[in-house]
Amino acid sequence: MRDRLEASPGLWLRRWSEKDARAVLTAFADPLMREQTREPMASPGDVERRLAGQHRRWRAGTVFAFAVVDGQDTVLGQVAVSAIDRRHSTGWVSYWTTRGGGVASGACRSLARWAFDDAGLFRLELGHRVNNPASCRVARAAGFAVEGLQRQKLEYDGVRHDVETHARLATDPEPAEAGRPARGRRRPT
Repeated sequence: MRDRLEASPGLWLRRWSEKDARAVLTAFADPLMREQTREPMASPGDVERRLAGQHRRWRAGTVFAFAVVDGQDTVLGQVAVSAIDRRHSTGWVSYWTTRGGGVASGACRSLARWAFDDAGLFRLELGHRVNNPASCRVARAAGFAVEGLQRQKLEYDGVRHDVETHARLATDPEPAEAGRPARGRRRPT
């Protein structure tokens, strides 16, 4: 199973490394990022435990988390597939980035191809709060079709939020990348 792949020119996905701890700590210094995780991410020890856990889950085949990096190996974010159900060949996609410019959508497109081709999954799902239109644009650009609304699924600071769900199948057409036409259906290998 590949653990490093090119998402687009100058954008790579690779397994996390201990050397990435500072970048993760910096990303999670943002209060909006901190509220997205159950684990505390306030100290180098917190980040080291998270990275070690990601390595364990990768080896166990339960979560595949990739650092999204540029050509200089600077961490720009993360894409992951988790909640893997081998019986039904499904998984849950999540992502975060520290910058825009198509980083998240390019990384999610590449992760989906990897999940279908390398991890043998057939269906990938993701969700976002309806008050997060940027995340919706990422999902759509990565080829994830809207499937429905989960009413008041998430709670942050005592406020309930609706979640829009999306999914992508291995048999769906490849989404168009910026400046490139969409490709035909891919067959799972």
